Amino acid sequence: MQEIESIVAAALAEFAGCEDAVALENSKAKYLGKTGRLTELLRSLGGLPAAARPAAGARINKAKGRLEAALERRRHELSDARLARQLAADALDVSLPGRGLAVGGLHPITRTVQRIEALFHSLGFAVADGPEIEDDFHNFTALNTPENHPARSMQDTFYVEGGMVLRTHTSPIQVRYMETHAPPIKIIAPGRVYRVDSDATHSPMFHQVEGLWIDENVT
Repeated sequence: MQEIESIVAAALAEFAGCEDAVALENSKAKYLGKTGRLTELLRSLGGLPAAARPAAGARINKAKGRLEAALERRRHELSDARLARQLAADALDVSLPGRGLAVGGLHPITRTVQRIEALFHSLGFAVADGPEIEDDFHNFTALNTPENHPARSMQDTFYVEGGMVLRTHTSPIQVRYMETHAPPIKIIAPGRVYRVDSDATHSPMFHQVEGLWIDENVT
């Protein structure tokens, strides 16, 4: 009985002192392996009187259970410690400033339109807007464009379903504004316009800014 307790005490102390899984498995083999101290003690039961064997075997098996439980606890402790070290090494310092966002710039056309609008705002003009897909009346007829004018042809204008067109200028904005507002009127009409024209110096989509000022004593 005393030898069993001595082996258990030595094994528990050795398990607790293991700093990694390899050392722990070596200690396990030393006490619980095929040639381990507790295993050898179990084999020696054959030399005991038959009446003493059951009690001695029970004590050895109980000791074996204590060591196996201690081994499992130490495995978990080492695993937790390894994970803690890894987390500490990979820890994110939330107090550090974040990565700065790249600051982009406005497109030159957008910047130009904004400068034009700001200039005319300072002169008292409002900025008007309108649809880019227009009907024939607002894009042509209201501007006294004849039915046979080349601008109405498909070689100059983009037509879509229902007789609608992609506006060829921002003049329709002025027409629509005059339909809903009485003089005095003082607006500019910036926006994208479209024409069937594409070469080295022309784009089928470009920008226009038109102005309209209706009032008394305006020259």
